[in-house]
Amino acid sequence: MRRTKPADQPALSGLKRVLVVEDDPILGAAIEATLEDAGVEEVIVLPELQSSLAAIEAKKPYAIVLDIHLSDRNDGWALAELVQVIGPKPPRIVFQTGLPEAIPPEIAELGPVLEKPYDPAELVEALRQPVNKSLLARIKGALA
Repeated sequence: MRRTKPADQPALSGLKRVLVVEDDPILGAAIEATLEDAGVEEVIVLPELQSSLAAIEAKKPYAIVLDIHLSDRNDGWALAELVQVIGPKPPRIVFQTGLPEAIPPEIAELGPVLEKPYDPAELVEALRQPVNKSLLARIKGALA
């Protein structure tokens, strides 16, 4: 039986920080509003990968909502590879893209892939789901 949250409790209450890497300012603002309405305490929206790396290190987000086609890089999914090796508990990844087939399959396994345009409720649900193990963790598990 699926439990539902009480009407007065946001879907993502208790979620401290989410980094949104999105170069479209209107979409970035819409995602920020969706996450705040869902109960995320702090949403950081950045338009390119370069500033995102510094924010990940300084802010230690719980999750990253990652557009894979950005103005400074056409392989935004590379950020997902990097964060999987930065520490024992890397941020969870939710990919968003108009071209899901452009994400290499082994990278797409790192988190949910939302095809643009998507319903904001899909993003909230993706952040509520259990975290996928990183590729490195899966390899270590297979070798043990």
